[in-house]
Amino acid sequence: MKNFLKWLLGTLGILVLMSTFGPIISSEEIQTVVPKPYEGISVDELMKIKYAVKYTTFARDYHSIGDFWMVDKKGYRRHRRFARSRIILNRPSDGICYKDLVVMTEPYNIRGLAILSWSYLNPEREQDIWLWLPSLKKIRKVSQASADDSFMGSDFTTEEVSVRRFEDETYRMIGEEIFKGYHSDFTNKTYHEGLPCYIVEATPKRKNWYYSRRVLWISKEYGAAVFEEYYDQLGRKSKTLFRAYEYVKDYPAQVFLECKDLRTEHLSVVEMDNIEFDKGLDERFFTQKTLMRSRW
Repeated sequence: MKNFLKWLLGTLGILVLMSTFGPIISSEEIQTVVPKPYEGISVDELMKIKYAVKYTTFARDYHSIGDFWMVDKKGYRRHRRFARSRIILNRPSDGICYKDLVVMTEPYNIRGLAILSWSYLNPEREQDIWLWLPSLKKIRKVSQASADDSFMGSDFTTEEVSVRRFEDETYRMIGEEIFKGYHSDFTNKTYHEGLPCYIVEATPKRKNWYYSRRVLWISKEYGAAVFEEYYDQLGRKSKTLFRAYEYVKDYPAQVFLECKDLRTEHLSVVEMDNIEFDKGLDERFFTQKTLMRSRW
């Protein structure tokens, strides 16, 4: 009987965490209009739209399932599967902008590995970031200084996946052009050919960071960065990052990402599916307790 009660309580706890309750905040606190670039837009306003699209701050919440491949120069592939959830709060009372959770669900040996981040409305306040290591049963607080670490052993950094903000860089408008399209080595498809774009140069404010600058092609249609080139401290192009977008429930959503390390010839690919907006996620899901207690 004792074991049955223990199992029942544990099961109920997981169901409570994973259920979709109504949002804790009122609809007035959420930006529901998708921002769009406009003629004569300043580079700073354009980049603010870019980050709004990247972090889906126009929606109440976001959830997706994704596949993640890491490919070496010889073509050997390693596969991961993950779930990502985000709740957008924009709440002045405690200054929280949004909470984001990425959890690895496959393969079994890394199942449950997760990163939780809280971002704030005040640009002077650093994000709170926690990494859950299920094999060690430990939560590690991640500092902004280590945001250049590889994310899950891929060619993406933690910063690129979840923690970079508008305030982390300065910006210069280079010009406009029709994007020539991106041909994926992984899918053998060409994406976004003929897409009108702004071209922006972004320079990190941190000194001696892992890149000296990046050049972005930002879609006039989606308001999103579809292609980026990274340059190292010697001015050499070191990495490219492509993102394909589609509309889901009238919202622009990332559906495919491909990152190439030009030095190692490694490739990291993300394909998203089951994308959902405005599910009514519970804010209580985005806590350290969720990391420790949930069975992914």
